[in-house]
Amino acid sequence: MESEKGKIPPPPGLITSFAAGFDAIANNVTVIVMPVIFDLFLWLGPHLRLKRLFEPLIAQFSSLTAPASSLALEPALVQKIWTQFFEQFNLFALLRTFPVGITSLMSGRMPIQAPFGSPVNIEAGSFFNALGWWLFLATCGWILGGVYFYWVSGVALKIQPRSLSQSLIQAVLLSVTWLALLFIFGLPAFLVFSILALINPLMAEIDLLVFALLSVWLVLPIFFSPHGIFTYQQNAWLAILNSLRMVRFTLPTSGLFLLSTIIISQGLDFLWRTPPENSWLTFIGIAGHAFVSTAILAASFIYYRDVNAWLQVVTDR
Repeated sequence: MESEKGKIPPPPGLITSFAAGFDAIANNVTVIVMPVIFDLFLWLGPHLRLKRLFEPLIAQFSSLTAPASSLALEPALVQKIWTQFFEQFNLFALLRTFPVGITSLMSGRMPIQAPFGSPVNIEAGSFFNALGWWLFLATCGWILGGVYFYWVSGVALKIQPRSLSQSLIQAVLLSVTWLALLFIFGLPAFLVFSILALINPLMAEIDLLVFALLSVWLVLPIFFSPHGIFTYQQNAWLAILNSLRMVRFTLPTSGLFLLSTIIISQGLDFLWRTPPENSWLTFIGIAGHAFVSTAILAASFIYYRDVNAWLQVVTDR
């Protein structure tokens, strides 16, 4: 009997969590309405662009830039790349916020064609207008994302809805914290990448790969920070600490869970992006992406709850 009491139970299984998440969303499929409507807006709705604002800067930058080596990008090619980027870039895509936000297929695809033709383009205008739009859209994205997470967590965990307003406040505080960390670590990396891209594209690709691996290593310990807010009504700081504690004790399993979510979502995204932008078949991709992504989010809530319950059992022994 002593050995039975001292035996540590195994941690929750990944397959069980994913199966429960997909079952929860399949039984409450209306929860995917928010990501579907969001993607339809990015696809068929008006596009808010920065093309006119950045065109003079791109032209001036290209005229002052000369290739430093035979491997460096030509100024004309640099100008073409940036021009094409701002032709596709839709400022409304900033409604897709992190870590709390509505999942989206079109925010990364940036479509410029629709079944009925090109969408209406709206120019943001001046720099201050663009900054104002950024602040407004980011705030709206955090709030809408909080509602989405609140809805999915209730469906996945089958819990009675608690305070939505408190959850939204803490979700916004958490998002602001993540944004600050992004600027602290991401801005220097972006500057280094931009300089290396002008000097040697190969060095820039190596730098981007190293930064991507480092980002995964840094994000993993706080990946589950939003879950504490919507599962246990924790504040933003306590949710971050609880995520750090959870990952510290379950690093192999939690790392495998994160890797599995990336492989499933990114792998299926190749399928969802197969139809052309001007085909109504794209709607199937939007619906499929919304279902799978929402199911993965539901699975992450179930995994978070079960792992914390398991940790409680283990630490009480």
